[in-house]
Amino acid sequence: MRTEVVGHGGVRLGLRVEGEQNSRPIVFVHGWAQSAGCWAAQLADPALTERFRLVAMDLRGHGASDVPITGYDDPHAWADDLAAVLDFAGPDAIVVAWSYGGLVLADHLRVHGTARLRGLVLVGAITEIGRDRPGGRVGALMREHMRAMLSDDPDIAVPALTAFTRDMAATPVPDTQAQALLGASLSVPPSVRSALFRRDVGSEEVLAGIDKPTLVLHGSHDGVIDPSAAEYALGKIPGATRRWFTGGGHAPFAESAAEFDAVLRQFAEEC
Repeated sequence: MRTEVVGHGGVRLGLRVEGEQNSRPIVFVHGWAQSAGCWAAQLADPALTERFRLVAMDLRGHGASDVPITGYDDPHAWADDLAAVLDFAGPDAIVVAWSYGGLVLADHLRVHGTARLRGLVLVGAITEIGRDRPGGRVGALMREHMRAMLSDDPDIAVPALTAFTRDMAATPVPDTQAQALLGASLSVPPSVRSALFRRDVGSEEVLAGIDKPTLVLHGSHDGVIDPSAAEYALGKIPGATRRWFTGGGHAPFAESAAEFDAVLRQFAEEC
């Protein structure tokens, strides 16, 4: 099912929803220049949909959501957007945040705390952004293509986004999903792709204040977000546990969907 909620400043946020309404919610937050469609394997997995209500959001400026001119550098905007999705999903949600989605989750914690949450899952995620922020350290692949991917010139941006999307997975992704990931990146306006990086924010105190079960998942060969960003989160979040995908890249939910779903299901049931 596709629906929408209204986030900060009246911005409409697209949602994809699977599972029974009265089931425990799992909310999925995608990464930079992506969409809710990146969670296709999870949304189609009966082992998850028969036990949980899955709600995958499109961030502002992405997918089916509105594309406002401002708000991309405002922690309150991201925090309130996620709060609106959590209100829709229901109480005691587990939030699964991938890549830039980890920063969105950190913004929500910064503004609203952990009251709406049952548990947190950080997947190849950043929790900070800005020069010399250890929780936001990017990998060689991101550094290689960053400038070109932010270009307004399609002759520069499209090849870079193509190479970036192809190479962010260290192991093969199904062809249809690989093309969907590229399509999602291309659909995000260059102005939005750039705006998400115009921030400088640390999250040490936010992470230290997390009082809910937290699982940190990261590919050992992630070239987009350096594994040291995961280590930083693990060192700050009380009681956080880790799960490395050995040989995996930036998208374990697509590269190793069955394994990822089993780990997520176990964590959700334990929560």
